[in-house]
Amino acid sequence: MTALLLRLAAPLQSWGTSSRFTRRGTDRVPSKSAVIGLLAAAEGIRRTESIEHLLDLRFAVRTEQSGQVERDFQTAARRGERTPVSVSTRHYLSDAVFLAAVEGDAALLAGLLEAVRRPHFPLFLGRRSCPPVGPVAVGLRDGTALDALSDEPWLAAPAVARARREPRVQLWVAADCDDPDAELVRDQPVANGFDPAHRQWGWRSVQRVPVSVPNPAFRDIHDPLDAL
Repeated sequence: MTALLLRLAAPLQSWGTSSRFTRRGTDRVPSKSAVIGLLAAAEGIRRTESIEHLLDLRFAVRTEQSGQVERDFQTAARRGERTPVSVSTRHYLSDAVFLAAVEGDAALLAGLLEAVRRPHFPLFLGRRSCPPVGPVAVGLRDGTALDALSDEPWLAAPAVARARREPRVQLWVAADCDDPDAELVRDQPVANGFDPAHRQWGWRSVQRVPVSVPNPAFRDIHDPLDAL
């Protein structure tokens, strides 16, 4: 088995799985449907086209930096008029970083890796107003998605890593699982589920697993202020 790793970092991200009408929320971790949509965009697949070859990919995501939720109140009005024709509240994650992994056939993932490195359509993290910062593609790893996320170095910003004065840090992974009693999330894409005329999502089971990784910024130096 092979896993493709993707770094999802930006000043703002938004991963909504239950947004309705004028209130658009965000989950605290990327959704599977959004990441599969990102891969489809990289391949040049349009919203009305089938993504059947991507449906069997298993998904996991590790939180490198949780960030914080920001709220944006938006209004829109016609030119020359003061009364808004629409009012909405949209939520975003600010300064968050995630490491996502998709697990599947090695040949398929090798093609997806090249597509992400040279995307056909622009990539964004949940919404078009949220382009990624830095390269998205990390690379391919042998093993399952959960194995890859257990072994990969911590990708937090240096300032965040330095603030954690410990040699190892515990990070949380949200991963696909086959346990029917696990948490259910409605973000499983279907073959033509991105068609704007008839969007559809299925349910998937998710397990949340802690993993321990080294802190690259840790320095075992005595600080006299620690006693204070």
